[in-house]
Amino acid sequence: MTTFTPPFWLRNPHAQTIWGRLTRPRQLLPLRREILTTPDDDDLIVDHLDGRELRFVLLHGLEGSSNSVYMQGLLSIIRRHGFAATAMNYRSCALDARGRFIMNRQPRLYHSGETTDFDFLVQSLPADLPLVAIGSSLGGNVLLKWLGEHPDQRRVLAAATMSVPYDLEAGSRHLDTPWGRFYVSQFVRTLSRKAKSVIERFGTHNIDLPRATRARTFYEFDEAATAPLHGFTGAEDYWRRSSSIAFVDRITTPTLCISAEDDPFLPREVLGRVRARASPAITFEITGCGGHTGFVGGLPWRCEYWAEERLVSWLVDATAGRVP
Repeated sequence: MTTFTPPFWLRNPHAQTIWGRLTRPRQLLPLRREILTTPDDDDLIVDHLDGRELRFVLLHGLEGSSNSVYMQGLLSIIRRHGFAATAMNYRSCALDARGRFIMNRQPRLYHSGETTDFDFLVQSLPADLPLVAIGSSLGGNVLLKWLGEHPDQRRVLAAATMSVPYDLEAGSRHLDTPWGRFYVSQFVRTLSRKAKSVIERFGTHNIDLPRATRARTFYEFDEAATAPLHGFTGAEDYWRRSSSIAFVDRITTPTLCISAEDDPFLPREVLGRVRARASPAITFEITGCGGHTGFVGGLPWRCEYWAEERLVSWLVDATAGRVP
């Protein structure tokens, strides 16, 4: 299906956003883990699904991992088709066998505009299979930014994204509501623990840990931790330099971007601005409902996840005739 209509029992955007996280399994299939050493001597942990013909490179969202329910859903669809996949875990995001984050070895974490690890992974993957890429939420922002930074790249044949927060400032301000602070609090809880770990292991004192721990908005956390840790002058500098909306006009790779107008993480007006700015290489599919990485259909006891199916099928079609 190329359109999404929410079922009668799940039309609320917050319900669409939360449903899968509460009901879907997080370990649907076995993956083969590999630890790559980055140019700055850190660990980049990736999880592989073996297959043939085409390799999907998957990027998860904020504080996600290859175990995130939408990542497992995508991997299951890819396996059904017989294709290969590589799921990249951002630094500090891979989970061990007990479900705990595996901390990386350098005094840094990751952020919405960090594209060097994805670039390193793309260059490190063997050339035995053509590559396509999918990014969800923060991962979609990273993917679009990388595509805009590398308009002449030929390694990734096509790309697709779901629920991208194209304008980080607009999204962060939009979340300064009671519902928004509920979402932010879930992220800040684990992000502050990681910031504390960095301070304990490396003595990185430019992080204001008390302020980061008390943060109720992304502005407060990014100002206290994300920006100083990664060399930005403040939250607004980080948002400006990392938002994919500033890069979409340079993209030449065929790309699909799926978003919902009721996404709780982004004001609707941003979708109009990003469409107006985007290059002709980008196809937008914007639905009225779907929440954030939700797009749940079907029945409560037999759910269907429209966007995940659509991302994979679109990429297969986009590469038809280009894959030997």
